[in-house]
Amino acid sequence: MNQLRVGVIGGGNMARALIAGLLRQGLPSGQIRVGEPLAEQCAALEATFGVEAGADNNDAIAGADVVLLAVKPQQLPAVAQALRPSLDSVQPVLISIAAGIRLAQLATWCPHWPLVRAMPNRAALVAAGVTGLYALAQVSATQRALAEQALSAVGRTVWVRSEAELDVVTALSGSGPAYFFLLAEQLAAAGVALGLAPETAQLLARETLHGAGALTQSGLTLEAERAAVTSRGGTTEAALAVFARADLAGLVQQAVAAAARRGAELAELANHNR
Repeated sequence: MNQLRVGVIGGGNMARALIAGLLRQGLPSGQIRVGEPLAEQCAALEATFGVEAGADNNDAIAGADVVLLAVKPQQLPAVAQALRPSLDSVQPVLISIAAGIRLAQLATWCPHWPLVRAMPNRAALVAAGVTGLYALAQVSATQRALAEQALSAVGRTVWVRSEAELDVVTALSGSGPAYFFLLAEQLAAAGVALGLAPETAQLLARETLHGAGALTQSGLTLEAERAAVTSRGGTTEAALAVFARADLAGLVQQAVAAAARRGAELAELANHNR
């Protein structure tokens, strides 16, 4: 990690999360450079993380082993094409976290370089994320390891078998936090309906969501964790029976499938418009 040199293009929330994660993993701040057009953002990055930040993206990637493209999808074409002369000289692993931009499209702007797509989720902001990764076959094992090392700074990583599976990753883990928040909202509302004070119900729902997430790290399967809470003839079994009668499993499948379809549609639209 001490030898890794990272260039980050963009200084937004996800870029900041990745920088913070890399520093926690032991990467010296002097090994990270950031390209960010806003002077106030650069000043904040330098003050918060001790990294070098400036408006010149080519300076940011000079000598980099890994370049993280952390810009909005609509900004990516101009940014990537402007980097081509510098990329030709340094040949880094190029990791894009821009939603919906396919590797085929990215390759038209940045040909001949090892390209990786990454789909982190919002929990990366608190170093508890999970990131789906995909690279073409020509990306070497060493280059894949570099990409994995960089993204593991904000949580777990998983490689998918095809680029199309990233749409499923987006639907499951990208949108997934909202599904759990919705359930927690409804739990709190149910508690209020049964007589709890709103602030008490909110606290119970939040802490239950947090604790359930922590329990998933025990090593047991999700099914085993659920079974451990469910006593025969008890309160949990009564609640789960209501979910089963309402076909919660079917509803979840429909919801995730809808999100995956929409992700694919948005990706097609984004790439068609370029």
